[in-house]
Amino acid sequence: MTTEQTHPSPLPDTAPAMADAPRARLRARGLTLAYDERTIVDGLDADIVEGTVTCVIGPNGCGKSTMLRALGRLMRPRAGVVELDGRDIHRVPTREVAQVLGVLPQQPTAPDGLTVADLVARGRHPSQKWYRQWSGDDHRAVSTALERTGLLELADTPLQELSGGQRQRAWISMVLAQGTDLLLLDEPTTFLDLVHQVDVLDLVRDLHRQGGRTIVMVLHDLNLAARYADTIITMRDGRVVASGTPAEVLTPALLREAFDLEAVVTEDPVSGGPLVVPVGRAGR
Repeated sequence: MTTEQTHPSPLPDTAPAMADAPRARLRARGLTLAYDERTIVDGLDADIVEGTVTCVIGPNGCGKSTMLRALGRLMRPRAGVVELDGRDIHRVPTREVAQVLGVLPQQPTAPDGLTVADLVARGRHPSQKWYRQWSGDDHRAVSTALERTGLLELADTPLQELSGGQRQRAWISMVLAQGTDLLLLDEPTTFLDLVHQVDVLDLVRDLHRQGGRTIVMVLHDLNLAARYADTIITMRDGRVVASGTPAEVLTPALLREAFDLEAVVTEDPVSGGPLVVPVGRAGR
């Protein structure tokens, strides 16, 4: 299997073009990640470009969530480096990282009885000091986050009384209250029906468009990734096999390589991007 990455055509080799080149907010180089002696990600390179939505896709167990944990400073690499705005993320103070980078892990949990407002308020902890536990800025940040996610009227509702889609919006609201412009979301549509998946992803897209946020999401649905992503990173066996626009990445050849999937790729009648129609497992 080849591990050559595909990319959009490079910018012309001129000084003005280089000056206008997009900045990588997060950069992974030679990243090797392991649990005990089991290597999950091996020698991975990836760039997360400022002001874009990036979706990470790949078969189960390929290392998508593990890579996201490393990008979010939740896991220290065995080898290689993750850079946040050009600095080794593990050399940046924890509070400083939390002020620019928000992470929503897979299947987050909260104590019983916690209300929506209580959860969202936890997103303000990185901005607080020992001598100033709560302020007007904190209150406004929580109210704004609840309003943007459509949960203001549910602020006093216990989390366990919410629907799956509402609960996921509450967690996203907590990350929003953190006030960061870089968000990492690990499978934000897990266990949601299609309507709620679209609801959550529409919210993420609005946050990107209205606030210019840089967003990385791990998704399983290829067509949702195609619809919402500017860039798709495709992984297999702990390595990146393709990185580029949805049209560049979601091709029959790359779907065969990454997923062992035979598929027809046609035009999405809504977005004009690629639409993947599965045919069957490759080789059968």
